[in-house]
Amino acid sequence: MRRLKYCITALLAFGLIFGLTACSMGEDKPTSRAKENKARQSNYDKLVARQPARTLTYSPTRDTKNFWIDTWGKTPNKLSYVYIQNANGEYGYFVLKGLPVTYCVSLLPPEQTSRIDLGVDGSAGVVIQAPSMDGTFSSNSNCNAFYGKDASTGAYVEFSVGQNQSYFLYDQPLDLPQFKGAKPLGPTTIDAVKN
Repeated sequence: MRRLKYCITALLAFGLIFGLTACSMGEDKPTSRAKENKARQSNYDKLVARQPARTLTYSPTRDTKNFWIDTWGKTPNKLSYVYIQNANGEYGYFVLKGLPVTYCVSLLPPEQTSRIDLGVDGSAGVVIQAPSMDGTFSSNSNCNAFYGKDASTGAYVEFSVGQNQSYFLYDQPLDLPQFKGAKPLGPTTIDAVKN
């Protein structure tokens, strides 16, 4: 029995010494990531002290956002004029009810939180992709495709930008030189909706 006590005491002492050594080794030598994070935060603190963020007395961004709200948020079925330029510099146009919308826009948040079982450790909250209203899962990889409603027929209209095609959106038809000769790309013409 005495020998068992001696062995247990020796093992505990060895474990305690080894454990303290391992702890002190970790404290003396920070990881590379910890060093870089410390340097980054130190640099940020110095820059903020030398160049603090200024405050505005007027926000042109908020003013423009309010202009957008005033333009598009007060009149149901307001017409939008979408001029599309192709790679050859030629223009066509759509007249839509409301704004064109990208496939990246969703009525529901694209993510949801869920609990997953971690077995013995319990559970954890994770963010997962949420299904769309049509029961499918979408990603933000199709942001160059737009859709809308034709102004006179209500027909579904879809177009894409990129690959040398771009679009210009206005809340009224414009008589600009580059738009002269633009051809309607949908059923509605500008002349048909002029009042």
